[in-house]
Parts: sequence; C-alpha cells; structure tokens
Amino acid sequence: MQHIHILGICGTFMGGIAAIAKQLGYKVSGTDANVYPPMSSQLEQLGITLSSGYKVEHLAEDVDLVIIGNAMSRGNVMVEHVLDRNIPYISGPQWLLENVLSERWVLAVSGTHGKTTTSSMLAWILEYAQLSPGFLIGGVPQNFDSSARLGDTPFFVIEADEYDSAFFDKRSKFVHYRPRTLVMNNMEFDHGDIFADLSDIQRQFHHLIRMVPSNGLIISPKSDMAITQTLDMGCWSEQEFSHDDSGWQAVKRVADGSEFDVHFNGAYQGTVKWALIGDFNIDNALMAIAAARHAGVPTAVAIEALPEFINTKRRLELRGEVNNIRVYDDFAHHPTAISKTLAGVRARVNDENTLNVRQGKVIAVLEPRSNTMKSGIHKDALPEAFIDADLVYIYQGEQVSWSVKELIVKCQQPCVVEQEVDSLVTKIANQASPYDTIVVMSNGSFEGIHDKLLAAL
Repeated sequence: MQHIHILGICGTFMGGIAAIAKQLGYKVSGTDANVYPPMSSQLEQLGITLSSGYKVEHLAEDVDLVIIGNAMSRGNVMVEHVLDRNIPYISGPQWLLENVLSERWVLAVSGTHGKTTTSSMLAWILEYAQLSPGFLIGGVPQNFDSSARLGDTPFFVIEADEYDSAFFDKRSKFVHYRPRTLVMNNMEFDHGDIFADLSDIQRQFHHLIRMVPSNGLIISPKSDMAITQTLDMGCWSEQEFSHDDSGWQAVKRVADGSEFDVHFNGAYQGTVKWALIGDFNIDNALMAIAAARHAGVPTAVAIEALPEFINTKRRLELRGEVNNIRVYDDFAHHPTAISKTLAGVRARVNDENTLNVRQGKVIAVLEPRSNTMKSGIHKDALPEAFIDADLVYIYQGEQVSWSVKELIVKCQQPCVVEQEVDSLVTKIANQASPYDTIVVMSNGSFEGIHDKLLAAL
C-alpha cells in the first residue's frame, strides 16, 4: 500500500484530497501548522494520522509521495527535507488529475464569487437525480457528510480555484482539472498577492478554456465583460449564457430572491421556491441547473432539487437569534460579494418592513482578512459596497496594512472602526435593537465574534 503524506492537510482542498486518497486505498497521513476541527475530526474519522506543527519527525520513513499544499513555501523545514532527500512530491491539483480526474466527466465551477455555493448546488442536483457524483468543494456542503468524495459514477464536481497550485507550480489550480462542463460565474480582480491585474487572471482562465473539448460546454453570464473578453481570445467549445434572451434567465417572484421562475431559450421551465435569498444565489442556481442539464439532468428535476438544498456553511448562515436580533455569518471578503450579500439582506428586510413583520436595521460587520483586502487593493470600492447597510462596523486587524479609519468619512452611513474585537462586540451590542439583522463578513474565524455577539446580546 502506497503511503502518501500531505503538507497543509487541514485546509478544505487538501483535506478533500486526503479523503479521496483514503477512499482510493492509499495509506494517508498529514501535517498542518495547527490541526483543528472540523477538518481534523473529519479526517481522523477516516483513519488518517494527523500531526500538528511542521517538524521533520512527522514524515515517516515509509512515505512514498508527499503532496504539498499551496500554503507551503521554501524555508519550511518539511519542504526543505523533502527536497534535500529527493522524496517524490507533487501538487494537490496535479495529483487529483493523475489519480481521479483524467477518467471522469469533470464539472468545474470557476469564478471570483460563488464557486463554493454553486459547486454545492450542482453536486446536490446530481445526487438528487441519483447520479452519485464525486466532488471536492472548498467549503462544508450541508447536504453531504463531507467536503469531498470519490463518487460511484463518471461525474465529478470540483470547485475550480484560480489560486496557484504550489510554490513550484504557479499556474492556477484549475488548469489541472480538464473539465467537460465548465461554469464561469464571474470574473473580477482578486488575489492581488499573486496576480498583477485582471489581465493576469484572464490569461489563466483562457488556459482553462483551451482545455475544454469541442463537445464540452462552457456556461457563463452574457453580462460579464471580463468573461466576454476572455472568451473572445478564443473558444472552441459549445457555449450557453445566463442573462441572455436566448439562454438562461430568471424572473423573480419575490424581491429577496426566495422565489423565481426559470426560463431557457425563451421557454418557462419551472419555479424555484427555496430558503436562500439574493440575486447572487439566483445566478448561482441558474449555473448549477445549466451544468446539471449538460450532464443529463432534466431542468425540471434540477428545479425540484433546489428547495432541498441547504446552503454551504458560512454563506449567509444564521448563527443565532437573540431578542429578535439575527446574527449571520458570511464568507464575503471582496467588495462585490459584500455588496451582493447586503443587497439580498436588504431586500428581505424591506419585505418584512412592508408586511410589518419586522422593523429593523441592517448592520454590517467586516474583517478585512484576505491578502488582497489586507493590502488595501479594494479599499476604494468598500464604501459603495456597504450601500445597503444602515450601520457599518470594521475591524482594524494587526495585519491590515492601511488605515481602515479612512472609510469613516467615505461611508454614507455611520461607520465605526475598532482595533479590538471585544470592543467591537460591545459597541455593536449596545447599538443593536430588536428586529435588527447583523451580517458578519470575513473569510476567517474573526476571533469567534459570532458567539461573542450572541452572548453580549
């Protein structure tokens, strides 16, 4: 039995690789800087040996191959040991291609926003249609027991990230996936730590487009100029579009997006009534429906599946309600994602106000935590992103290289900046009133602010 050791095993992607390798019959172990749940619990239940801290002694003598995560860099003692001893190593995406994806019908979901949610929707639709897909999703899909599985049929759904593959392979992860069905949700500048500008990102996406076969399908919104420019660089595959009279369209029945009609080629396909809100989730749903149709799932079946879809954790997830004050957790860490999340919340709050069900404020709470956000690249777009909030609270973390207080004068609504999470919690709790909606946005743990807020309320 071949022994694989994974560096950076507790990330959702690398943890998914570990789970799939175990299902394939490999002996699997792994190391991370900190071994933490829920991924650690998930892996331990699979019988995978985990070690905390990057130490050479964690690498057993019988290891045949080391899979190195993209968080690893030169100077890491285990990386240096692998290189010095000439131990075979590979990136996670390359291993996945060679061991799983090369013989599968890959449905890849790419884009700046919505990858995790759309991938989860798509995997669920295929599961509902009894196609038992494999999948690897960079989040916790709540319709399944884990974030990854091998699957029993040719179909494999993967969240196709444009981030780089490893310190020794700076190509985007997704160039290793060779999709037959490719979703491109949207395209904006992000990941300023590895991309110089939008054209850098478009170049990587065009590498991906080149790999889709001529009888494959690329699905994208007609309204996204950056995607249009990228497709104009050359496309050799079949195409379908959303936001297009001759393609996929949605017509909202309710302002918050909890009910909408689906149309394709001008013909009504059915109505989705579900627990999710926001135009961005409608867009995600159209992409998932279209991709599933390419894999053979009738549109009516996909529409039937969506009301049973449970949104991915940390995607506008209700963490609790105290004194009629709702506290949501959302992964939004880009101005566009922040704007779309708050627009969806605002639509629901306005509906409730109109019906006199609730009369509350929308309170936005942000931790600028992504590498791009911490560097200040998106700071000028942030004030406009908060347009649908009544109050804004921002955490000035130690790693943020710019003064968040600059936003106070640029925001159209009251904006508070704090350098201590506990102080931030106190100020929010003092300001919140019954029927308010608090939306906490971060791509990290935000020092447990959700539980602290609920306790303070």
